[in-house]
Amino acid sequence: MLLGKTSLNNLKRHNMKNTSLIPSTILSSILGLLLSSCADTVPPPKHSEIDPYCLNDNFKSKIAITAPTLKMVAEDIHLTGAVEPNPDKIVNFMSLVDGIISKTYFSLGDEVKKGQVLAEMRSADLADLYSQSQSINAQIRVAEETLKATQSMYDDGISSKKNLLSVQSELAILKAEKEKINANLRLFSASPEKGVFKIKAPHSGIITSKAIATGSSISAGGETLFTISDLSDVWVNVNIYASNVQDISTGMPVSIKTLSYPDETFEGTIAAISQVLDEEAKVLKARMVLPNPDLKLKPGMLVDVFALKERNEEALSIPTDTMVFDNNQNYVIVYNDDCDIEIRKVAILTKGNGTTFIADGLEESDKIISKNQLLIHEQIKNFQN
Repeated sequence: MLLGKTSLNNLKRHNMKNTSLIPSTILSSILGLLLSSCADTVPPPKHSEIDPYCLNDNFKSKIAITAPTLKMVAEDIHLTGAVEPNPDKIVNFMSLVDGIISKTYFSLGDEVKKGQVLAEMRSADLADLYSQSQSINAQIRVAEETLKATQSMYDDGISSKKNLLSVQSELAILKAEKEKINANLRLFSASPEKGVFKIKAPHSGIITSKAIATGSSISAGGETLFTISDLSDVWVNVNIYASNVQDISTGMPVSIKTLSYPDETFEGTIAAISQVLDEEAKVLKARMVLPNPDLKLKPGMLVDVFALKERNEEALSIPTDTMVFDNNQNYVIVYNDDCDIEIRKVAILTKGNGTTFIADGLEESDKIISKNQLLIHEQIKNFQN
């Protein structure tokens, strides 16, 4: 059979198309074999596993573990204040005679004992008192002799009882005057041989003010020469600002911190609150009386006062010093076992008296590391990196 021209052309195109497909099929087969070969010879990547951080026995002995506790929430209200001497235990010394200070034996801030000589003063009054003392002694000797003679005459019936009583009365008056002079001499521990009054400490305590020096001229009843304060207990005067007035009340417990003793807390209570606003500072003044046996609290010392205000709610609490502050976040180190230790972020509700109340992030059953927790925090971070 003869093919037409059109049929012949279609046959040619069909043969050419099949011929062009052969190299692609072969190439695809070869590529598939190569990929299959590679897949058989190169193992798939393995997921790396990191060993957990574990506490060794040596370091474990250096930690402590505590648990959160549920208790009533109490928050700190921060106030400021200053230490002052107890005014009921202050002695202001003034001179009763005129004179000039010839020597001093004390400085501001010294601790002195009752009866200790603090200064010597020369005074014309001393010479006058000593002269009066000698004169009165002479008059007393004369009066005593007169009394003996009058008594003898009275016994013999020569003198009347009235004369005897008059002589006895004169002697008593002279002795009373002598005692008055001697009392004035004792008051200043007069030393006639040196010609000075010895000024002695009337009370034990600390010299909190001094207004005399060698050569100072003293007037009777003038300014205070020095002040002795008994600092075995002190006052802390606290400033209560308008925003805190409603939160502060008498009897409220407070904690006091100072720059001088940053690791020590002094405890007390609000003893009294003024009802009159301080015109200069625009604050109310509250007062606390604190025992000060070691004399650590000095007059004029500025302090931070934290009044503890209780709320009518409960929350989990932990000691504030167990917290770890890192990158503006608060964390605790939660201990499950030696190889399961977690750095956990917590939300703080409030703080009070060394205690932090937790709003979120802890359960009552959790255990947290409370000693060397910062070191463990850094070790875990380095281990994970």
